[in-house]
Amino acid sequence: MKKNKSKEIKKVILESGIEVKPVYGPADIADINFDEKIGQPGDYPFTRGIHPFMYRERPFTMRQYSGFGTAIETNQRFQWLLQQGQTALNVAFDLPTQLGLDSDDPLAEEEVGRVGMAIDTLKDLERAFTDIPIDKISTSLTINPVASIMLAMYLVIAEKQGIPWDQVRGTTQNDILKEYIGRGTWIFPIEPSIRLIGDVAEFCAKNVPKFNPFSVCGYHIRESGATPVQEIAYAFEIAITYIQEVLNRGLNIDDFAGRIAFNFDIHGNLWEQVAKFRAGRRLWAEIIKNRYGAQKPRSMLLRMIAGGGGGGLTIQQPENNIVRGAYYALISALSGTQTMALCSYDEAYTIPSKKAALISLRTMQILADEMGMTDTVDPLGGSYYLEWLTNEMEQKIRACMTEVETKGGIVETIETGEIQREVSRQAYLKQKKIQSGEFTKIGVNKYVMDEEMGEIEYHPFNPDVIKQQNISLQDVKTNRNNQTVAEALSQLKKAAQTNENVMPHIITAVRCYATLGEITNIFKDVFGVFNEPIVM
Repeated sequence: MKKNKSKEIKKVILESGIEVKPVYGPADIADINFDEKIGQPGDYPFTRGIHPFMYRERPFTMRQYSGFGTAIETNQRFQWLLQQGQTALNVAFDLPTQLGLDSDDPLAEEEVGRVGMAIDTLKDLERAFTDIPIDKISTSLTINPVASIMLAMYLVIAEKQGIPWDQVRGTTQNDILKEYIGRGTWIFPIEPSIRLIGDVAEFCAKNVPKFNPFSVCGYHIRESGATPVQEIAYAFEIAITYIQEVLNRGLNIDDFAGRIAFNFDIHGNLWEQVAKFRAGRRLWAEIIKNRYGAQKPRSMLLRMIAGGGGGGLTIQQPENNIVRGAYYALISALSGTQTMALCSYDEAYTIPSKKAALISLRTMQILADEMGMTDTVDPLGGSYYLEWLTNEMEQKIRACMTEVETKGGIVETIETGEIQREVSRQAYLKQKKIQSGEFTKIGVNKYVMDEEMGEIEYHPFNPDVIKQQNISLQDVKTNRNNQTVAEALSQLKKAAQTNENVMPHIITAVRCYATLGEITNIFKDVFGVFNEPIVM
């Protein structure tokens, strides 16, 4: 009898540089101690999840990143999403707001309301949250250099709704270091920016205990080109920097670590992504317990939002993105996320349309209610391949963190531009692999079709939005007590010039309707602005 000719087995190397064998078995995990490395859900080191019963007890929170035009338009979208079964809010702010510019600033022209809602004063945020009970709805404020100002506005709204601050739940993204690496919406130099994050964290620990003062965003670092390993490693190094800032103020790690949140990305290989999160959970628990001596189990939890990454979507054959989004949601659930914010299929070319946002929300609901994803905890736990890969990912993340620390830490490598250079290099290498076909992207370099772009619901610049915003802004300035505003801004400036926590002064300023731009300009006067390093 003739033997079959042996076929060449395709070599598989993950983005993280890990080579994958065709088959795994007991020998591959023989050295893994179950109690030390895997354990039970809800127990240290939390590899299998941070809660004992995970989704069996409570499904993952569902958010859609939403916001556009005016606060009134955004409120209408919020109300509609909540009516459709969304369980929390994730707020998008326009670019001028993210950069601390009022809508009447010449630099804001043609960007007002385009990629999020415009917020100039407390009045705008009041309109955005009209008839939304913020003691019952958790809100993520996706903003960074002026997060302290937006949080102040949110807390004043809580006051106006009669809600005590200790009942306010939510998150400010408030992660400035990743802005220098990935997104670019920085304003102030690095050190005073970290100081502002410390002010928010300290203030929340003492006054708003259910609020997450910052959400460290490996997501944006990954979307900018970093590998899955670098995404986790850089995010952990950033979080460590913020932790040290808060510890320097005299707080204990257990006073605030339980409110640290993370925002992570999902696109690419399913198994690599799931292993990334399991490894990250285990490593983070060890860091908080052993490096900082935390005593409370909650302090050691890697609490995260993880949805699909827009960087994995394609303009070509955009309906394929609906399928990609479903797989991203599956990965997120298998990874043990607490909150899912799924990208929409049209995000490759515009902000999500109403139709696309609904498809993403229904995708998450179908996964939770029809597909059995809430039946049992960590269904992939014990897989020979997954447990081996989790170990490999942990070792890679550790090595990457050690490399950053050896070079002086995350702040030093950002200031010199080294991290930015490395992320850009990875983005370049990834694009080369897509162009060569080494990295498969359906519809882009495989199964390509000649096609006409279907009807697309773009979100172009609307001159009526900036007109409405400027009328509203002028009305606020005319009717407020400008002397009170001037006094509040003067006191804020004095606090910024010292080590005093600025949050109480920002709250005073927004109460009397000081504008976002006026408060930001105080900080610019005191702190200066960041100059991006020239990276060769």
